[in-house]
Amino acid sequence: MAASPTSAFSPNDRGHVCLSFDFDGPSLWMQRRMTSPTPISRGEFGAVAVPRILRLLAERDITATFFIPGHTIESYPDECRMVADAGHEVALHGYAHELNTVLTPERETWVMGRAIELVERLTGVRPTGYRAPSGELTMQTIDTLLAHGIRYDSSMMGDDYRPYRVRRGDRFPEDGPAEWGEVTPLVELPFSWTLDDYPYLEFVTFKRMLMPGLRRPEEMFANFTGDVRWMVREVEAGVCNVVFHPQVIGRGHRLLALEAWLDEIADLGVAFTRMDAIAAAFDDGVLFGVEPRPR
Repeated sequence: MAASPTSAFSPNDRGHVCLSFDFDGPSLWMQRRMTSPTPISRGEFGAVAVPRILRLLAERDITATFFIPGHTIESYPDECRMVADAGHEVALHGYAHELNTVLTPERETWVMGRAIELVERLTGVRPTGYRAPSGELTMQTIDTLLAHGIRYDSSMMGDDYRPYRVRRGDRFPEDGPAEWGEVTPLVELPFSWTLDDYPYLEFVTFKRMLMPGLRRPEEMFANFTGDVRWMVREVEAGVCNVVFHPQVIGRGHRLLALEAWLDEIADLGVAFTRMDAIAAAFDDGVLFGVEPRPR
């Protein structure tokens, strides 16, 4: 079964890198209503890639966080079992990668409950983390997460190396300053599209736009390394959250680049840490992302 974070947590002065993998499978293409055989096959490739990624991580004794839709758990039970058995965190990512912005409260409640049930059945423990499909978090979603006792979210971009508390009820009047809402117990472990493999590498044609992707992975990882190097130099016990998708990163030349990048940043002295461990430590009062770094 997947290991749970411990309460005795010593932050790494040089920082933490959280590797996260959104194992979407076909659900990503279902959300886009692109269900002809070719786009669905792109989602299927994620299941081919997961065992490769797990071998790569095991060789380096790295544990990561996998955000897995319920649909993927039901469609690819063997691969999802491999993730859990390898000691990686399994966190929530909707049922079928639904866009929260179009869900009714009743449907969103069903989606959350079903996804929690499937993750708990897979791992034997109740999930504590969530990432909104396509990063589309709403106030309704925040309420749903709180109602289900979820500890952390990773859908927003209000910081880069520092966890923070999610607010509820912000207002933005057109004739005055922002009115910030109440701070909730929900921990935010922020992500950024600049640290996500999908916009760099994936080629997608939509009806009204083209996502060109297909850049050299070494170019992407040079950007990733720059963010980690700056954190190590300027921030004490920072947290850098990096997002991958098995159906994107899991091809040969990209896996070679991922291997080289993991070895490169390991030489910087960072710790590879599951996201649930960071959220639990933050709740326990551990300070992350102290800036400027004490000299």
